[in-house]
Amino acid sequence: MIRDVTLRPVEEADFDALFEFMRDPESVAMAAFTAEDPDDRAAFDARTRRNLANPGTTNRVIVGDGRVVGSIASFVIEGDTEVTYWIDRSVWGQGVAGRALALLLREVTVRPIHGRCASDNEASKRVLLKAGFEVVGTDTGFAPARGAEIEETILRLS
Repeated sequence: MIRDVTLRPVEEADFDALFEFMRDPESVAMAAFTAEDPDDRAAFDARTRRNLANPGTTNRVIVGDGRVVGSIASFVIEGDTEVTYWIDRSVWGQGVAGRALALLLREVTVRPIHGRCASDNEASKRVLLKAGFEVVGTDTGFAPARGAEIEETILRLS
């Protein structure tokens, strides 16, 4: 059980672990809205470097009991600030996502802030709801991980 959760800036040395988390088949299927090819390391590295260089994003590694267990970020898209997170499947169900989100929300104070998840991703929806987000709508979009259009739940923290 992970006891201590902290955030720190992403470093190049974290890329290997983050890449492995983001290509885990079960995690990819759950997230749904993922990279076209989760196994494309060059694309992952390029996207990660681009995100880190963007001054409009806040990118953090989630450290649980001294080891990297995920990532969390905020970014602006179409004028709205959004959050996203990815947790190593080996620590799912241990409250890591919720604790990391609480830490990020102390650092990123812009409101409203939005979160999105595949509507059938009940775990991610619970994390956002427990953090005070409210469901404000749904959308339909192509989910590369599932190769289909699926419903996405949109949440907002005011």
